[in-house]
Amino acid sequence: MHLLLTDRLSCPRCGPEFGLILRADRMEERRVLDGALGCSNCRDAFPVRDAFADLRTPPRGEMPGGRAGVPGPADPDAAGRLRVLLGVAEGPGTLLLVGSAARHAAWIAEATPGVEVVALDADLAAWPQAARVSRMASRPGIPFFSRSLRAVGVDGALGTPWLVEAARVVAPLGRVVVLDAPADAGAVLAGAGVRVLASEGETVVAARG
Repeated sequence: MHLLLTDRLSCPRCGPEFGLILRADRMEERRVLDGALGCSNCRDAFPVRDAFADLRTPPRGEMPGGRAGVPGPADPDAAGRLRVLLGVAEGPGTLLLVGSAARHAAWIAEATPGVEVVALDADLAAWPQAARVSRMASRPGIPFFSRSLRAVGVDGALGTPWLVEAARVVAPLGRVVVLDAPADAGAVLAGAGVRVLASEGETVVAARG
């Protein structure tokens, strides 16, 4: 996990008004390999182990596994299409990929100079590190301040709360791309304050004006 992300991380239990404080036990090249992220409000501590941040609220238990598959995109063409829809050709900035979209993180980071890609999915705990990719899990929502991320790609199968969260964290002029979008995804995003730009099949693209 990149050190600078801690400036925008918020407590998943207390909400986006409450930031997290980093205790770094082991770092390499500005990346936190082991440590903890603490909330001064609820006093919970969220572990960082082997560069993976576990921001799930208790009880945490073991990480689920198996859904994300092997590292790297299952389909490079799909990864390239997602990158184009996100509308970010180069950095600086932070992109967020949630759920099944997170499997494209390493490909998009390599193809997009100057960006940090946050891959948010519990399955990624078992994946190796990749350049400019920060892996984490979170529950119940997205642990970032509102309007703080340049673009978000989200798995629509995760449900309405995650679409609303994606709209909350995207910055002005940033895009939200929903993959495997449910029929009401456009209405959900519009209700959450972003404007739908395109809807085709199971993909919806929206932007904050």
